[in-house]
Amino acid sequence: MTSYPIAAATVVLISPATPEVLPAAAWPVLRSAEAVYAAADLPEVTRAALDAKAAPHPEVLARVPRVVLLAASLDDPGAAELVRRGAAVIETPVPPLVRAVEVMDRLRSPGGCPWDAAQTHESLLQYLVEETYELLDAIEQQDRAAMREELGDVLLQVLFHARVAAEHDSDPFDVDAVADELVTKLVNRHPHIFTDGDAVHTPEHQQQRWEQLKQAEKQRESVIDGIALGQPAAALAGKLGQRTGRRELPFDLFPAGADEGSKLFRIAAAARRAGVDPEGALRAVAKDFAAKVRAAESQARRHGVDPARLDAEGWRRFWPRG
Repeated sequence: MTSYPIAAATVVLISPATPEVLPAAAWPVLRSAEAVYAAADLPEVTRAALDAKAAPHPEVLARVPRVVLLAASLDDPGAAELVRRGAAVIETPVPPLVRAVEVMDRLRSPGGCPWDAAQTHESLLQYLVEETYELLDAIEQQDRAAMREELGDVLLQVLFHARVAAEHDSDPFDVDAVADELVTKLVNRHPHIFTDGDAVHTPEHQQQRWEQLKQAEKQRESVIDGIALGQPAAALAGKLGQRTGRRELPFDLFPAGADEGSKLFRIAAAARRAGVDPEGALRAVAKDFAAKVRAAESQARRHGVDPARLDAEGWRRFWPRG
């Protein structure tokens, strides 16, 4: 444990994201202080809990012996003046995830980034979709550096939407409320782990239990309630096929038309019932096809042929074999 000597003046930095947390090293300093003041940027919950008085002007503050100033940042004028005169600084350790929340809050707050401040849930939707697909691509490429970066970008979208939600006039909620609801859901959906619920021994059994508990929680009236209709079409058809399969809806009730949409629906829905992700399977084939197109174009260039001038026979000539 780090030991801090009792200095003539000490600045204790409190994280706005965790205003009720004080570093352990601050307690002996607080107990021995002759005066404890709160900077203007200190979270009110911290000031009230410690019954700290509002800090005087920095010049006056600096003349108080064995003074402790509680502040959220060294940008506070009083904190900056004390540090300039040699005050000790004790910081609250901030986990990176909490730090990310703090950064998002600062970007969105007055004096932050104008672009961030102007965003809405609706304007951010395109970035949520883009970042999700970029993460998907990184996972499929097994590029761990890219995965780490793209997971961060997806996390940014969660933090951004939660910060925007906190500003709602009639129904605000923040990232803590989001996390709390997630924890409640995970605990409730795993009673065999967190309570004395019946044991689950296979992934299939857990998936079945999850759906049963979700159905009971949300009191859904239809087997397809909760399916996101805005997802890609192949994934949507597959999900509808999977959900209806749990209720034993027969294949002969699938769309029977001869149009291409009906045919594609039957293929995707049947694939998902058979345990194959149609979106992933189709994407894998599409990416392989795209790679072969690029390979054929490269081969054409190596033979002095402009790919833009390829006809059907030209494509067949340069198409990769195997």
